[in-house]
Amino acid sequence: MRCVLAASLVVVAAAREVPSAQGQQQRGGTPQTDKVAPVNSGANPYRVVRDWAHFNTEKRPWGGSNGVAIDRDGRSVWAVDRCSTGTTPGCVGSTANPVHLFDASGKEVRSFGAGLFVWPHGIHVDRDGNVWVADSGPGAAGKGSVVIKFSPEGRVLMTLGKPGVSGNPPEAVTEPTDVLTDPANGDVYVAESHSNVAGPNLVGRISVFDRNGKFLRMIGRTGTGPGEFRTPHALEFDSQGRLIVADRHNHRVQILTKEGKFIAELHNFGRSSGLAIDANDMIYTADSESDEPRHPGWRRGIRIGSLKDGKVTTFIPPHATPDLADGQMGEGIAIDAAGNLYTAEAQLRGITKYVRQ
Repeated sequence: MRCVLAASLVVVAAAREVPSAQGQQQRGGTPQTDKVAPVNSGANPYRVVRDWAHFNTEKRPWGGSNGVAIDRDGRSVWAVDRCSTGTTPGCVGSTANPVHLFDASGKEVRSFGAGLFVWPHGIHVDRDGNVWVADSGPGAAGKGSVVIKFSPEGRVLMTLGKPGVSGNPPEAVTEPTDVLTDPANGDVYVAESHSNVAGPNLVGRISVFDRNGKFLRMIGRTGTGPGEFRTPHALEFDSQGRLIVADRHNHRVQILTKEGKFIAELHNFGRSSGLAIDANDMIYTADSESDEPRHPGWRRGIRIGSLKDGKVTTFIPPHATPDLADGQMGEGIAIDAAGNLYTAEAQLRGITKYVRQ
């Protein structure tokens, strides 16, 4: 049976910029999400601080960024960038460090990871303070399509997948977009993939490993039905330990058990690229892609609401840009202990801070 959370709660018992841009530009959604009226308004109690984080060591401009996460101290911010500011940004052949730690003022504390990535994407900090980064880049020069676990100082502790190879676990993973660890037992959840959604071999799944890297199970498959995915782009747990998935190309957020059983889906949060959930089960989504071709009537922006009723109460509009009528919004999103938000800017580059007022 299916449970849908849209304009109201119905209770039922149990794009990548490169290289798959063409597929990611296609209209997404499902028959259910196409029926939902656009949600483009709501209160906005935030002050915007663009270009909040600055590099102090490499003295270089930001590359496009997708991933942002809060350190376990609740104040410091981790982020990744894609090394280059070119029209096809990426880290192949670059000596730049793409993994960064910033203090609460936006000052760079340390950076690492040079030479290890093709296309750094999602980032996650586990209960021990270790840093996990998903590389959704396709295989290139023996790199890409892996998840790498680092110590807070930048030592490589584990690699999931085979560098440079897209495939099925346990030997490989396919263009992972995000990674999440279970604070209860250390299990690792890897969202796959960032492939061309129009391709005949599209992968849409979540692979689960134990804390030592042993493959445990696979959740979901490619499709538009309950528990199916097209570009699962971000993962979080709520206070009940349920797995929350930003199913981007299907224009919904799905709620699953840790074992992968479908519980419900949210339709009011747009074409979500980024996802964060606070201790009160408020959900924060960053919609970086909604436009007329892909999601007619919907605007880019940050939508905030409750997992309890699926209603959006806050809408933060996109950054106004002179060259794009739709504006721009970041992809990754995170919330610190004080309630401030941070987005990782894939197009404008850098980190934006939204100060709770």
